[in-house]
Amino acid sequence: MKNIKYGMIGILIITIFSLSILSMQAKEKEITTNAEVIRNQKIGWGIKRNSNHEQPDCGSSNRKVLEENKGICLGNKEKKNIYLTFDEGYEAGYTPQLLEILKENNVKATFFITAHYVNTQPDLIKRMIEEGHTIGNHTCRHYSMPELSEEKIKSEVMELHQVIHEKFGYEMKYIRPPKGEYSEKTLQTTNQLGYTTVMWSYAYEDWNEDKQPEEEASIKKLLDNLHNGEIILLHGNSKTNTNILDRVIKETKNMGYEFKSLEEFEGD
Repeated sequence: MKNIKYGMIGILIITIFSLSILSMQAKEKEITTNAEVIRNQKIGWGIKRNSNHEQPDCGSSNRKVLEENKGICLGNKEKKNIYLTFDEGYEAGYTPQLLEILKENNVKATFFITAHYVNTQPDLIKRMIEEGHTIGNHTCRHYSMPELSEEKIKSEVMELHQVIHEKFGYEMKYIRPPKGEYSEKTLQTTNQLGYTTVMWSYAYEDWNEDKQPEEEASIKKLLDNLHNGEIILLHGNSKTNTNILDRVIKETKNMGYEFKSLEEFEGD
C-alpha cells in the first residue's frame, strides 16, 4: 500500500510540475504574441502645423519610432532647406509639365512611384533620372504595409526595386509607405532591405482629381507653411499643383529658402 501511495504522490508531483511548465510556456507565448502585435501596430502619419514658419509637430512617439529605424520626416531646423517630393501612383498627364517647371527652376525632386507607373510610363522615369531627379519606391501595388506579412512586404518592395534596376540601371534607396501607414516592424523590414523611409512635414488635399483645390488658396497654404528642413509631399496627378508649381518655387526662393535633393538631406 505504501508503494502505491508514494507512487500516486510521485505522479501528482510530476503532473503539477508539467502543468506549471505548460503554464509558463503559454504565458511566454502570450507575451511574445503581444509584443509582436505591438511591434506591428499600424501608425498613420499625421502633422500638427505651427505658425510663423516654425517646424510642425509630427508626433513625438511616431517620429521616435521612425527615426530609431533611420527614417526621416524633417531636416535641420536651423537651415532653410526644402525637399520637394511627389507621389506618383499613376500618370494623369501632368508630369511632363512638372518636369519642365523643375528644369526651368533648377530644382531636383524625388518621385515615389509604383509598379503601375513603371509599366505605363517608362519614358517619364527615364527622363526623371536623366534630369537628375531621385526615384523612390512606393511599392508595387500600394498596399498598407502593416497589413502584410514580412515576406509580402519584401516582395512588394524588392520586385519594384529589381525592375527599376534592370530597366534603368538605377538603384533606389528611399521608400514612402503607401497611405502614410507604417509600423515598427515594417520600418525594420524595409530598413534591412537597404531603404530609408521618407515621410513628410507638409501635405495638403491635392490628390482628388474630381475635387481640385483652388489655386490661389493652395499657393497661400504652401507659402504660409514653409519651414526649415521641410519635406513637402505633393501628388503628380494634381492639375492645381501643375498650375501653381512655378510660382510656388519662385516665391519660396524669394523667401530665402533653398530647394535640395534628398541626396543632400541634412538632419539636426
